[in-house]
Amino acid sequence: MSGHSKWSTIKHKKGAQDARRGRIFTKIIREIMVAARMGGGDPGSNPRLRSAVAAAKAENMPKDNIERAIKKGTGELEGVAYEEIAYEGYGPGGVAVLVEALTDNRQRTVADVRYIFSKRGGSLGEPGSVAWMFEKKGLIRVDKAGIDEETMMQAALDAGADDLRDEDTEWEVQTAPEAFERIREAVEAKGIPILSAEITMVPSSTVPVHDEQQAAQILKLMDALEDNDDVQRVHANFDIPDDLMEKVG
Repeated sequence: MSGHSKWSTIKHKKGAQDARRGRIFTKIIREIMVAARMGGGDPGSNPRLRSAVAAAKAENMPKDNIERAIKKGTGELEGVAYEEIAYEGYGPGGVAVLVEALTDNRQRTVADVRYIFSKRGGSLGEPGSVAWMFEKKGLIRVDKAGIDEETMMQAALDAGADDLRDEDTEWEVQTAPEAFERIREAVEAKGIPILSAEITMVPSSTVPVHDEQQAAQILKLMDALEDNDDVQRVHANFDIPDDLMEKVG
């Protein structure tokens, strides 16, 4: 599991996501709108929308909110038009950071993102500066409790997953993006509860971080970026040991 994935898991366990419920709803609603605009309002034939709706349900978003966001995306209701944009940069220690945003104002968003990088000891880079270090993958996380390796292999690898990794208390399944929905359905069909399932960017290599001050700076940068309303997802290639991450987090 990448360092940033581990950090997200730790925050979730500590309940940090609950404290940001309103911001999470805002980000998911934007994703639903863009997904519906690009691929139509039927989750059954629109994988991106299906994933967004699943994320909304996982956060207990009311059904009315979900349906309204879909209608805004398809144009049935009036709504803001968001565009997708990615930013690339470096965090403390040369950590590569890839930021995905949905915005209705490019100038505002790039100014905000540049300010966050500079304030937290990083710098905004040029397009293409770090994106080559990441590969788009489907990522499915399952709690290991009561689920043995053979069961996971039958559910995931037999369905065509690329990899199954033992990550302490979780199983992590990696898939090609085009196989993501099929493999998620295969895991669910086995009655295996899924902690999270998403299309994400996985780093091809990581930067080890063992200095406590540097680790704290990196995690503050991640938090600041994720707290920005326009930022949907942040990917980074740091590798902070679990004990240090728990300490500085």
